[in-house]
Amino acid sequence: MQATLDPKPSSPAPSAEVSVAIRDLCFNYGSSQALKDITLDLHKHEVTAFIGPSGCGKSTLLRCINRMNDEIPGTRVTKGSIHIEDINIHDPSVDVVKLRRDVGMVFQKSNPFPKSIYENVAFGLRMRGVKDKQVIDQAVEESLRSAALWDEVKDRLQESALGLSGGQQQRLCIARTIAVKPLVVLMDEPCSALDPIATAKVEELVWQLKNDYTFVIVTHNMQQAARVSDRTAFFYMGELVEYSDTKRIFSNPRVRKTEEYISGRFG
Repeated sequence: MQATLDPKPSSPAPSAEVSVAIRDLCFNYGSSQALKDITLDLHKHEVTAFIGPSGCGKSTLLRCINRMNDEIPGTRVTKGSIHIEDINIHDPSVDVVKLRRDVGMVFQKSNPFPKSIYENVAFGLRMRGVKDKQVIDQAVEESLRSAALWDEVKDRLQESALGLSGGQQQRLCIARTIAVKPLVVLMDEPCSALDPIATAKVEELVWQLKNDYTFVIVTHNMQQAARVSDRTAFFYMGELVEYSDTKRIFSNPRVRKTEEYISGRFG
């Protein structure tokens, strides 16, 4: 993996099939360069954590993967590419709506729709044109079970999702995301508004669901990154400083800046 800092970022030996391939990516907000020559492979059925101080580019890169940054005026990819399943996501033929279905996103603050619990999970299926009630019923139950929420809400499916606790709402958002069977699930600080018990449930859920999905999680919580991820990428000032197996990043980082950040000397 390449970056513009010395020494060059370390990279784990390939041990899994690549789901997302990012190559020499540069991204600007207007005239300000936010990402500088990012090259990174995200592997199937693994959890990759993006860490780094505020403003380092980690959330910007996350939103590049499903082109959410397209919604911000004046932003643009100035160089490089992102391929998902060997498809260049910036190719003119790419359907951005389908891309965002294939690359789901769970946000920092849970955002259930002002609908019933059932309709929140069914929403994506209905948008895809699924009308068979039996198919939707099955998908809703499977998704809520996968999100470890079914037993808590099975008797309340027609109640408003807004009546759930914060942790339950976040798990509902995960259920809504996986109901349409995405290839990749992006998570931007998904536990920052949750208490420790709810955080532990979400982390356990991510660890279980990686058997079916590829996860990328942005977090400021070093303990969370160490607990939940297989690989960790450390960013600083728009550059990828180091990328490796999580255990090595936290026990024996190769770059001094990485060690200074994870030990709390800055950030």
